[in-house]
Amino acid sequence: MTIHILLIDDEPSLVGVLRPVLAAAGYRVTTAIDGASGALAAAHDSPDVVLLDLGLPDMDGKEVIRGILARCKSAIIVISARHQESEKIAALDEGADDYVNKPFEIGELMARIRAAVRRRSSPVADLVSYQSGPLAIEFATRKVTLSGEQIKLSPKEYELLQTLALNAGQVVTHKRLLAAGWGTGTTDAQYLRVYIGMLRQKIEEDPGDPQLLLTEPGVGYRLAANA
Repeated sequence: MTIHILLIDDEPSLVGVLRPVLAAAGYRVTTAIDGASGALAAAHDSPDVVLLDLGLPDMDGKEVIRGILARCKSAIIVISARHQESEKIAALDEGADDYVNKPFEIGELMARIRAAVRRRSSPVADLVSYQSGPLAIEFATRKVTLSGEQIKLSPKEYELLQTLALNAGQVVTHKRLLAAGWGTGTTDAQYLRVYIGMLRQKIEEDPGDPQLLLTEPGVGYRLAANA
């Protein structure tokens, strides 16, 4: 089945570039130039992936995220020139799956789309394992191996790693990770930084140059996509 992408953006030059590139990659592409028509199109067609600009002429993109997710289960990737950390966090907390800053490399966007499609076709409840490079996780047994050798994690380290793995390829905000490890009442990201550092010591071949557990500055962390 052909993957359907809805592009909601009022910038003609960007739409003019992205539409043929996405079509050439085998996607079915539809477009909308404002939030109201974009939300209606999403409700009517239930696209697999929505590429959404936050700075739309009629409403803020975060309102569009809420409108879309109230009506369908599309994966939403924000593409925006708003680089403030607060904007990224707010969009992700509203339910966006990912965030790509404008200007962006086409290759990066395509990789984020592929990761979103994989997550959509493999709901969290159906995921039984994670594998990327040397790192493997079996969720049922909570077994974690690196290059075939089992590694020991504390319960909190495992909860954080599992949360990241279930959202592999997607940025997970500090707020979501703190809730996973310490509950919703904890807001001090210093706890998280300490445990992320300990996780890197155990799962990265070179903790000083992480390739699996990546930092999204000011926003959260991303585990490499399930390969």
